[in-house]
Amino acid sequence: MVTDYNTQLVSTENGSTADELKVTCIIRNMVNSQSSTRHTVTLPISMGITEATSEISKICGFERHTVSIRYEYKNGEKMEEVFLDDMPDQPLSMVCNSDCKRQDFYVFEKDGIEPKKLETSSSSSDMSMGEASGYKTMSNSSIPSSSTTFSDTSSVGIGSSASDFSCSYSQALLKSDTGFIGLVNQAMTCYLNSLLQTLYMTPEFRNALYRWEYDGTEEDAVKNIPYHLQRLFLQLQTSKKRSVETTDLTKSFGWDSSEVWQQHDVQELCRVMFDALEQKWKNTKQANLINQLYQGKLKDYVKCLECGYESARTDAYLDIPLVVQPFGSNKAYGSVEEAMNAFVQPETLEDSNQYFCERCNKKCNAHKGLKFITFPYLLTMQLKRFDFDYSTMHRIKLNNRMTFPDLLDINSFIEDSDIKNREIEEENGEELDRKKDEVSSNGPVDSSDEGIDEGIEVENSLSGTSSSSDSSSVGSEAAVSDKNTTDTHKKGPYQYDLFSVMIHSGSAAGGHYYAYIKSFEDGQWYSFNDQQVSRITFDDIRKVYGGSSVTRGFYSSAYASSTNAYMLMYRQRDKKRNSAFLSPEEFPSVLKDELKRQQVKEEAERRQREIDKSTCKIKLYCMHPVQLRKMDVRFEIHKDKTLREATKQAYTLFDLDTVLPLDQCRLIKYDEHSDSLEKSYEGEEDTDMGSLLGGVKSSYTFDLLLETRTADSPFQEYKPGGVTVKVYNVDIEREIIHAPVSIRAYHVQTIQEFKHLVAQKLQVNVDNIRLVFERFHNDLRLLTVPNKTLKAEGFFKSNKVYVECSDNKDENAECFLRSKFYQLLDRHQNTIRIYVSLPTEDEVHEYLKNLRENHLRHQQILRTLSESDDMSPDDITQTTSEPIMEFENNYLRTLSIHGSHSDPSVYHSCRDNTDLSPAGSDARSTSPVGAGSSSQDMSSSADCSLSLNSNQGSQSLSPDAPSDKCDDLDTCDMDKSDDNGDNCDLGSQDDGVQRSSDKDSRTYKSCSPETVVEHAETENYHSSASYISSGSMVTQETPVSKDNENWDLDTIPTSYTSSSASQSETSFQDEPLEEVKYYFYASFDEYQPDKWRSVTVFVDKRISLGAFKKEMEPFVGTISENFKVYRVYSNNQEFESIRLSDTLTFLEDGRLNIKLGRALQPDEHRVKVYQLLVNQSEPCKFLIETIFAKGMTVLESKKIILPEVKEKIGLDIPLNRCRLRKKTWKNPGNVYQDSLIYDKDISIFPNWEVFLEVLDAPDEKTSSSQLALYVRRWRPSLYQFECFQEVVLNHETVDELKSKISDISGIPLENVDIAKGKGTFPCEMSVLEAQLELDWSPQAVRLNVGPLYICDDGHVVYYRDKTEELAELSEERKKEIQQKENIRIAKYSPKMSTYSPRKERALKIYTDDDPPSSSKLSPDLD
Repeated sequence: MVTDYNTQLVSTENGSTADELKVTCIIRNMVNSQSSTRHTVTLPISMGITEATSEISKICGFERHTVSIRYEYKNGEKMEEVFLDDMPDQPLSMVCNSDCKRQDFYVFEKDGIEPKKLETSSSSSDMSMGEASGYKTMSNSSIPSSSTTFSDTSSVGIGSSASDFSCSYSQALLKSDTGFIGLVNQAMTCYLNSLLQTLYMTPEFRNALYRWEYDGTEEDAVKNIPYHLQRLFLQLQTSKKRSVETTDLTKSFGWDSSEVWQQHDVQELCRVMFDALEQKWKNTKQANLINQLYQGKLKDYVKCLECGYESARTDAYLDIPLVVQPFGSNKAYGSVEEAMNAFVQPETLEDSNQYFCERCNKKCNAHKGLKFITFPYLLTMQLKRFDFDYSTMHRIKLNNRMTFPDLLDINSFIEDSDIKNREIEEENGEELDRKKDEVSSNGPVDSSDEGIDEGIEVENSLSGTSSSSDSSSVGSEAAVSDKNTTDTHKKGPYQYDLFSVMIHSGSAAGGHYYAYIKSFEDGQWYSFNDQQVSRITFDDIRKVYGGSSVTRGFYSSAYASSTNAYMLMYRQRDKKRNSAFLSPEEFPSVLKDELKRQQVKEEAERRQREIDKSTCKIKLYCMHPVQLRKMDVRFEIHKDKTLREATKQAYTLFDLDTVLPLDQCRLIKYDEHSDSLEKSYEGEEDTDMGSLLGGVKSSYTFDLLLETRTADSPFQEYKPGGVTVKVYNVDIEREIIHAPVSIRAYHVQTIQEFKHLVAQKLQVNVDNIRLVFERFHNDLRLLTVPNKTLKAEGFFKSNKVYVECSDNKDENAECFLRSKFYQLLDRHQNTIRIYVSLPTEDEVHEYLKNLRENHLRHQQILRTLSESDDMSPDDITQTTSEPIMEFENNYLRTLSIHGSHSDPSVYHSCRDNTDLSPAGSDARSTSPVGAGSSSQDMSSSADCSLSLNSNQGSQSLSPDAPSDKCDDLDTCDMDKSDDNGDNCDLGSQDDGVQRSSDKDSRTYKSCSPETVVEHAETENYHSSASYISSGSMVTQETPVSKDNENWDLDTIPTSYTSSSASQSETSFQDEPLEEVKYYFYASFDEYQPDKWRSVTVFVDKRISLGAFKKEMEPFVGTISENFKVYRVYSNNQEFESIRLSDTLTFLEDGRLNIKLGRALQPDEHRVKVYQLLVNQSEPCKFLIETIFAKGMTVLESKKIILPEVKEKIGLDIPLNRCRLRKKTWKNPGNVYQDSLIYDKDISIFPNWEVFLEVLDAPDEKTSSSQLALYVRRWRPSLYQFECFQEVVLNHETVDELKSKISDISGIPLENVDIAKGKGTFPCEMSVLEAQLELDWSPQAVRLNVGPLYICDDGHVVYYRDKTEELAELSEERKKEIQQKENIRIAKYSPKMSTYSPRKERALKIYTDDDPPSSSKLSPDLD
């Protein structure tokens, strides 16, 4: 075969075997559960599939009929799989993808049964035959161990662990080429994964765990740690997945989902986990397993240097903590051996720290230290890289270089006598017996755990020279195979082989753990990095010694030196104790049963994955023909199912069998985002869904719609490239907008052709049709040119068209803008819904009562002020006459409002109405009252209509009035809020108040069964329960003038149209104005006299806030000047809306809270008044909130503040004994003179704040050119600060300031020394720091230049007498003063939020003895 120019494989007829085209095949043997292998073989392209699969099975050493072979190739972005077992015999050229350089074949066991292996001789002969037949094979097994790498791995370093990212989905689920399985990182459990892999790769620990047998119930097994650890190890050994989960194990720890987001120390986890295992293994054969494997003993001694007497105690340990850098030293230890020497280096007790020797009977110099007695079989070392920097008060990580050997000889740390005793024990067979007991899990007598110091937290402060020698670095692999030689015992028993390096990459604040672990089966090192397992070389191990001179490690993309070894594990060289791993054939019977269950489970998961890979998952929609609501589900259909079968499945999924027959449904291509019908599948009923949907994909760019039809109307064919038009039938006479129907059209069709489609769909006369196209919101265009195409008119993918079929033939644009058709559509587009929260009746009655009392009290206070000497009656009248007249007018208007039906809240109340939706509530009626009034029946139909009609009879405003049946409701949005899908009348007049004029009364009308209304851009339907009352009526007492009965009135130019509603009023100043009437309809959602109520309002969004408040007066029960409107945002925060000219444009489906209180008028601002108390611990105290207006003087504002302060606070302040001054946070600023005017001389803005300062005497500052400062004396001899005093300067010089200080303090002028206060007012500082921290004796002549820069009022200046000497304090006195100062200054310190690193939760594994509970949760550690 040869390759043509199109890279297809082509056969040659006369080519020789040597010239025949061959392909490179990568054969991956996935049968071996422990170490999957890979072979590279070259096969001729003309070889048949039967022969090729036979050769592939022989290469892997299996009989052909016992294995399953699969071929995988990449097709674009997707991986395709071909199962070769049942394929007909054909050349490989018909199967292999010519675009792939290599062909991947995978070999699995067949039907979950272990395949039968070929005889060795047969295999080798087959291989020879294969070579003779014209192709050659190349297996990894033939590669020397020193270069055991894969051809698809570019490097052998740690970076190669990522493997080939172009692998298929199935490859990601299969075990890696190393034969080992990774662990899934749940969130931040990399530290757990590293330790689990280390324990799994420890033969003695794994074998002992396998021999443990669980005898509890299934319910108790959930919390049993050894049970889940055993099953996790079983999965790691026998599973065919690439990685397995640890969730069952962490659940047995008692952890919840939050624990996996906490990163912990791997050495801490090792301790806690061993404790938990020992708790669970009590009274079992494994009770002493941890101590037998990991426990060593050491001696903590003190030895007298004079007589040689030694006092000592024996402690046990599970790991050895080695200091990386001694405390107080800037030099780190260079190797583990050097750190071990420092660990046992004794400390000399001398001088004041001498040791009392009992034998000498006196204090003597002595050595205090540690000596190792025995080392454990499995030696654990922790390199203490995490430390605390006392200069920065932060945790740090020490990244210094520290080498560690592959073969560790620590016999020198044990005394010769101890080694000889150990050898004698071995000769007597005691060591052999202990080894046998360990292997059989029948441990020796229970060894005591007393005195165990797990980890030996000993801080070595000894100094020592650091050695950077690297002579004992990791050796070659060949040394591993000779670890039990005769020379071993000549050197001593304590020789250890390194087999695990747990690595931390990152900083003290966080990072990532992974492990380098050596397999005791082949001596190869592997990197276990969560889910990734890869081979590594010894160079990679050297890279984690630490230090900045080495090259970058695996997880050190940011900092090369932050990746280093943190925890080491060694195993002792002992031929009697060194064990091999148990094979599945050697498993206990219980474990074999569990293995079978796991294999069955994995096979079921594999089959389910195969099914999922053949299942199309797409969003399916359906407009229910009865409920008239859009439903959606996630539709899952096999790719081989036909369209007919898929339609039947969707039909059943939506439970339409009782609604309409199956032949009235079909599946079509649909775009839900644009609400567009894309394509119908005529004639493709027997086509498979995979072909129709474009294959199996994770997501699709389109959806499916189950379209329905009536029995007498056929389905319309939808071709690609068309447009979907939603057609709304508008009944002008009845003023109803019917439910939309979808019509499929094409851009090339004309308006006249489209009219015929509409007439056919709606069954109306085409000659009477008027079409209005809504291209954009508020852009209504009358389609009047018959020959113009839809594309020319601007039709998009999805469109809205309104149809009117009356006899009105006037179609010119001018008439249309003034027609009833346009008014109805305009109102339909601009009506929004608002949920308004109202207070209770009791609150409104109390508020009105307070108004009356405040009115009388205010007059009394004014009379009192006028009688005082500080104010003349003329001043009083001039200042207060206008507010009094306004108050009285508003009060009289309030009395005229029927307040019995409204429940506004008190001005200070704040209600959180999380759900103001009126769905399901019983709304109350406030409708017109007539001679024949009766309540409106509730509609139970599935449709709604919107109508506009003239109202007959008088109109009542009260929600308490009995109501008549209302007329057609105005156009508005209908929401899908009814659970049953039944939609009803939006505005039955039973439950609402509506304004209407004499000429054009617009009300809500109940809907007919066949109609539905849509508002805005989506189909929303209002529930009947939202707006229809259950029948109870409320009576209205006071009617309102008919002229203002129904509509809010704004003035705009006569040339105004609805599309220009957003224009500014300022552009119409010179134009004639006319009244514009905005639609308003409101109804109570719930009426309970003693509780809050909510009102649902449908209103034209172009209405102003001021007009809206006027409309709400009948519901609130008082005039708009007496209540405030707050807008509620999604996070339940609320802000007052104060600009009465603003419209409600952006408030659709929004929420408002109405609260009682003085509403702001134009140019008014709310102001918070605080009292300035300079000599108190809290210098800033809130008094009242009041209102200032632009143009008001400071004196006038003071006259308003003082009566309110007296009334609410009870503080009687004379007018000439107070002043207002600027407030900047808590700092007092410039003093405001009485003659200054707000907004002219003083900037004022919303939520302004101001200080009110009470004076002991008339204000000395009478001009803005003067400077008022606070001075405070510092007494060095007493370590005291005196109280603040104020001085007023005329010239802002330092000499004038010193002169004023000399006058008030009595200090001679030449001895006065000053310093500017630091920080915010009151510039507090400790008396222990005042003498040195303040900048005394500034070199300045004027205050407004450096270094003082005092330009404004309110600055603090400290002063002292230069001749006063600083008192000397004892240490006890300093501590006493410091404690008092800390308490005093803490009162002034601002509670600022400072950065705090994430708190680390203490690691804890819960057992049955200490179950997790909210009361026992471990505290967070900083």
